[in-house]
Amino acid sequence: MKRPKLKKASKRMTCHKRYKIQKKVREHHRKLRKEAKKRGHKKRRKDLGVPNSAPFKEALLREAELRKQRLEELKQQQKLDRHKEQENKRKLKTNSVVEPSNMEPVKEEFEQCTAKNKAKPGKQNPKKLYCQELKKVIEASDVVLEVLDARDPLGCRCPQVEEAIVLSGQKKLVLVLNKSDLVPKENLENWLNYLKRELPTVVFRASTSLKNKGKTIKKIRRKAPFRSEVCVGKDGLRKLLGGFQETCGKAIHVGVIGFPNVGKSSIINSLKQERMCNVGVSMGLTRSMQVVPLDKQITIIDSPSFIVSPLNSPTALALRSPASIEVLKPVEAASAILSQADTRQVVLKFTVPDFKNSLEFFTSLAQRRGLHQKGGTPNVEGAAKLLWSEWTGGCLGYYCHPPTSWTLSPHFNENVVADMKWGFNLEELEKNNVHSIQAIRSPCLASSILFQSSGLTNGIIEEKDIPEELPKQRERKQQGREDYENINNDQESVEEADEKSSDMSPPKEAWEALPEEAQADEQSEQSYVLDRVPEEEDDAYNFNTDYV
Repeated sequence: MKRPKLKKASKRMTCHKRYKIQKKVREHHRKLRKEAKKRGHKKRRKDLGVPNSAPFKEALLREAELRKQRLEELKQQQKLDRHKEQENKRKLKTNSVVEPSNMEPVKEEFEQCTAKNKAKPGKQNPKKLYCQELKKVIEASDVVLEVLDARDPLGCRCPQVEEAIVLSGQKKLVLVLNKSDLVPKENLENWLNYLKRELPTVVFRASTSLKNKGKTIKKIRRKAPFRSEVCVGKDGLRKLLGGFQETCGKAIHVGVIGFPNVGKSSIINSLKQERMCNVGVSMGLTRSMQVVPLDKQITIIDSPSFIVSPLNSPTALALRSPASIEVLKPVEAASAILSQADTRQVVLKFTVPDFKNSLEFFTSLAQRRGLHQKGGTPNVEGAAKLLWSEWTGGCLGYYCHPPTSWTLSPHFNENVVADMKWGFNLEELEKNNVHSIQAIRSPCLASSILFQSSGLTNGIIEEKDIPEELPKQRERKQQGREDYENINNDQESVEEADEKSSDMSPPKEAWEALPEEAQADEQSEQSYVLDRVPEEEDDAYNFNTDYV
């Protein structure tokens, strides 16, 4: 049986319903017009002009053109009058000030102004500016806090700066062991017992969750399981400074100094409980001194980082050189760091197979972390950069053993040590340090990497000791920076960069400064390029011969 066809629905409706719909549509359009009026969207009125039927149309149009011309002429005349008045004023000033007898002092002033303009802070060497700002901080402060990384406290001490503080007068030097949650508790206690014999030492851990104008700042970076966001050691440091201020009986200035990325600005933000100083993962963010009032009697001064002397070991240069001032080669820096670390613990920490040299480790780390170039080759430079950033940042846990026998530093003596400890309540400081160590959640020895410290790191204080960069060195640094940025680009750009680097041979001094492994690698790369050239010439198409 066939199914009967369904009839189409009728479009007819009652008049009541139709009128209701029309009314709603009218109300909707009215509402839209009201909103458009409120916003100021009005229809533009078209300029209809002069109608053809109007009498004397041509005369009216001529009058309008004449008015426009007169207005333009008036504007031009006003501009000319202004220029003439300015020129007359300049001539009067020069005639009244510059006389023939006073020409020499004017020339001297002009030369001084040009010299000042030449020595602008933007054009000056940033290392020299850092030295100038550091001297200002030391001169202005009564108490100097030298911030040390608890993972390598001895490597964060600069004997040249400490000697300058001793020679500058009656200034107190206090050591602050920051990032104390990245080392085991036993190692932290050993370092505290070693350092407090010489100078007052405070155990500290800067907080990571701070408020910036009422808003909390959240870090996207992956956190270690043993880290916490709470600040530890803040009360002990404030009590120490407050007690010294009471003994002095006057307001004091506290300068915060240290090598890059040890957490100077983070300590100031933690004491203030607000983000006052700029903080980041990259090195050398603080470039000038910054005054932060802690309370009515204590003022803290933030300073830029120390300048590392090029005479240090390659490991110290890799860990303590700010990347914003000095562009380092990531493979060389990371291999220098890796040579001082325990190989077995590095393998367990990064979950990579056993390796014979640094290049093999970087290739396996790149494969493990998924760092590949175009074509599937492992990105060795990217893996080296990753290791270097983790080692210098506040994420990786490693530790150093203090020296077995304690000896007084050569720039100190017993009188200086006694003078540095005077005015501080050391008993209360010791109690606060014990409480801080108990409150810190530190990692165990199995999850940390043993690191061999290279000792005290020499720094540069005098501006004359800073070597100026040659134009060839600047070009090489810029080229190295560009090559590193273009690692993940097309394969053609990578080949061109390799050709440029092979054509440009490094200077003799830089070649001697490189480690033996890097020299061998570079020689092998050059030989590979030389061997590859004839193959390309053989494969080239010869247009003079015809192929059938």
